[in-house]
Amino acid sequence: MQSIRSLDDFQTLQKRLKVDTAKNLPVIVIPASTCAQASGANEIIRVAKREILQRNLSEKVGLRITGCHGFCQMEPNVLIEPRGTFYPKVGMKQMARIVEAVGKGEVLEEYLYRDAKTGRRIELARDIPFFARQVRFLLGQNEKVDPIRIYNYIANGGYAALARLLGEGRPADVIEEVKKSGLRGRGGAGFPTGLKWEALARQDGRRGKVLVCNADEGDPGAYMDRAVLEGNPHAIIEGMLLGAFATGAEEGVVYVRAEYPLAIKHLIIALDQARKLGLLGKNILGSSLSFDIDLVKGAGAFVCGEETALMRSIEGKMGEPRQRPPFPVERGIEGKPTAINNVETWANVPLIINLGAEEFARVGTKNSKGTKIFSLVGKISNTGLVEVPMGMTIKEIVHEIGGGPENSVPIKAVQTGGPSGGCIPATHFDLRIDYDSLAEAGSIMGSGGMIVMDEHTCMVDVAKYFMNFLQDESCGKCYVCRKGTQRMSEILDDITSGRGTMEQLQTLEELAQVVKDASMCGLGQTASNPVLSTLRYFREEYEAHIRDRRCPAGVCRDLITFTINENCNGCGACKLACPEKAISGKKKEPHFIDMKKCIKCGMCRSVCKFDAVDVR
Repeated sequence: MQSIRSLDDFQTLQKRLKVDTAKNLPVIVIPASTCAQASGANEIIRVAKREILQRNLSEKVGLRITGCHGFCQMEPNVLIEPRGTFYPKVGMKQMARIVEAVGKGEVLEEYLYRDAKTGRRIELARDIPFFARQVRFLLGQNEKVDPIRIYNYIANGGYAALARLLGEGRPADVIEEVKKSGLRGRGGAGFPTGLKWEALARQDGRRGKVLVCNADEGDPGAYMDRAVLEGNPHAIIEGMLLGAFATGAEEGVVYVRAEYPLAIKHLIIALDQARKLGLLGKNILGSSLSFDIDLVKGAGAFVCGEETALMRSIEGKMGEPRQRPPFPVERGIEGKPTAINNVETWANVPLIINLGAEEFARVGTKNSKGTKIFSLVGKISNTGLVEVPMGMTIKEIVHEIGGGPENSVPIKAVQTGGPSGGCIPATHFDLRIDYDSLAEAGSIMGSGGMIVMDEHTCMVDVAKYFMNFLQDESCGKCYVCRKGTQRMSEILDDITSGRGTMEQLQTLEELAQVVKDASMCGLGQTASNPVLSTLRYFREEYEAHIRDRRCPAGVCRDLITFTINENCNGCGACKLACPEKAISGKKKEPHFIDMKKCIKCGMCRSVCKFDAVDVR
């Protein structure tokens, strides 16, 4: 790989690469993200390579290995470009036939996606309900780019925004463009990105300035940043280069959790390629811009998602938040002015420069511009990553893109914003997803986790789960957060165990408000959201646990009893599933549960297809 020394050399390379990729051959695109590999993507990739070679199709059919496309429910899947044919849940035998069909220009209808509601086969990815309502600014790029091939990124317009700005742009113009776009931080707080950059640009640069990419994605059930890092690491690198041009920063850091090995691998490769090509380092493309990026692995502390704790971790210290002011843009890593944005924010910057601020701002709402990636998980038919315009309703996301409940049990609520978010009931699903609307509803945008829960979910138990998580993840520096989360966890444990009182319920609500108001950092200030939101919308469940010693959802073990009713036909599914052998009965005759052996795990209820297991 030869280093590029000037803008003219870069433009010559880009033109050559575009010509090389404009042959319009059919291309087999296989996502090989973490979730895809766990589902068997590596096996079908080997089959695809073997079949292309054995059938002498190397000059007729292309193969591209990419990151996540979003539809994790249907992994491993295959996309055929340029037509857009989508094959879900592809096995090794199917892959061999798909390669043969692509070589002949045929479509295998029996392998196409089948719509769960209509039963009809759908060929093109864009027509599948999961994809049809999305606006895929970022995830759409994942389909086009092999993450470990920088030339592939450049051929698709990568680093063109950087080259254009180095040739004719001014730093102040870049900041103004980002401000006009309305881009807000996608990491949770939603602070305007342009204002943060403007504040950094005004700082004295003699100490040096630092840009940080926060990839410490710690929310249970969330993996948006992982998917972007795995699938398109050069977009983050280019975004940080544009930020360096705008603010005068010379140092960059990507802080990524060590639990993301594939993202780290792809990022290391991308950084090495960018350096060798001359896109990182001194005098980039012959200009005055000098900027390089280091990779720092985090140890998985949730509190390090808070920017001041993250900075201490980068410095090699314990990840504890500190009081502000001074703010990071004034005094950050090693005393240097520092600006921190998350993965999705940085990836949006090249998009804004290429599209233009006005075009970007047309998507979204007045105060929340652009798109947002959510990880849609839980009790829903279609799980995966969805990228939607700001302002789309929860109902549209859950029922149209997500396909509604995974079975006959109605959806009860959605939890947004991770452990520090809130639970929004199904009666409020007309709520539009943006920063302000979610805050009014008692939740937050967070980094983009969206967990769907059905009627079999106990909201008190949900609050207890997240409070236990936050109690463990509190750094302990702030007394209000340390003791407040501990005491709230203890009260919730009493309530779910049948020991709760109405006085404790009042104490819980008052304590949650104190923790929210008096904690030092964002973790403590939002730690009460699961409690306050469930009390706001599901107070009757708390009262049922306390007054009636009953769990309406049939979840809390100390408050429930399992019995088998007259619907039982003796199929034996519950008997096989029971880990304690507590169920007895002859085949095709009603079964019975021995409560002395029953540990109330609920396996019998989950496997029964005849509604024959009651929970009281």
